Amino acid sequence: MAGLVESIAKALVSRPADVVVTEEGNGNEIVIKLSVAKEDMGKIIGKQGRIAKAIRTVVKAAAIKENKRVTVDIVEE
Repeated sequence: MAGLVESIAKALVSRPADVVVTEEGNGNEIVIKLSVAKEDMGKIIGKQGRIAKAIRTVVKAAAIKENKRVTVDIVEE
C-alpha cells in the first residue's frame, strides 16, 4: 500500500525526492503517513481536498482486495 501512495504522490509533486511514506500496521488496520515538501502540499491536497480524497479512495479500493483497513494521513514535513 505504501508503494502505491508513494508512486502517486511522486507523480504529482514538483520535488519527488522529498516524498516520504511510512506505513504502520497491526492486524487488519494500516496507517500510511504521507509527507511532502511544504510547497507541494497544495498539489497533494488539491482544490477542496479532491486529490487527497482520490488518493484515499484508490488505496482503500486496493486494501479491500486484501481484507485490510487503510487510513492515509497527509502530514507536513
